Amino acid sequence: MTDLARLSINQMTVKQLSLPELADACAALGIGQVGLWREPVRAFGVAETAKLVRDAGLAVTTLCRGGFLTALGPEERAAALADNRRAVDEAATLGTDTLVLVSGGLPPGAKDLRAARERIADALTELAPYAEDRGVRLAIEALHPMYAADRCVVSTLAQALDLAERFPAHQVGVTVDTYHVWWDDRAPAQIARAGATGRIHSFQLADWTTPLPEGALTGRGRLGDGAIDMREWKGYVEAAGYTGPIEVELFNERLWARDGREVLAETAERFVEHVIRR
Repeated sequence: MTDLARLSINQMTVKQLSLPELADACAALGIGQVGLWREPVRAFGVAETAKLVRDAGLAVTTLCRGGFLTALGPEERAAALADNRRAVDEAATLGTDTLVLVSGGLPPGAKDLRAARERIADALTELAPYAEDRGVRLAIEALHPMYAADRCVVSTLAQALDLAERFPAHQVGVTVDTYHVWWDDRAPAQIARAGATGRIHSFQLADWTTPLPEGALTGRGRLGDGAIDMREWKGYVEAAGYTGPIEVELFNERLWARDGREVLAETAERFVEHVIRR
């Protein structure tokens, strides 16, 4: 096994590269896996993207993202369910078995986090069987609590698992993202809990660096630049039985302003240095 065998490059890490450029750059570096995002995939064409990655010999580890399931109004909820069914269909076409879910924030004027999480569970009751029929698993991603109001009311792995465990593990599990859970001293135990029932469906890496940019959305640091011990978190998921792809997902304006091929090569080097080798 090569040092890059488990590396998956999330498309947002090098979003300045077109899909053909990304496929070509991955082939040149010996990277065999990618995580894709719906917006650029749909712009290029879902079927066309599926053919491109297949012809390039790339495996698609995840599709981001479904979710945003917390709306109150019946029309908004119906629209969200329809969009998530489309996301499942897109994942199946792309050949990935994992759709990452960002659950959604509080609707305008709402303040009840528990009720919002229950609406997510209600939506999953419809979506999970639909996804299973198409060979796709749903992976609930817990986001850092600073996103709870507007983006994701699921802030911890414990909350994500409380939702996931209402469904069979082959239907609903979790995404473990270091950027979002590294601060939580209960997270290692929750990773073990997820692993015990086969619910770790995706593992993503990004470092936590300060100061955060305004809004914090593009504050994900390069591996090794911040406060997170990547090998430690790799150890947690492996101890829980996870041996799948390790996806590097960086939202970073400075990286996006650079040459994408250079960023990709640097990311691969840092993956080996900070995740694989000791």
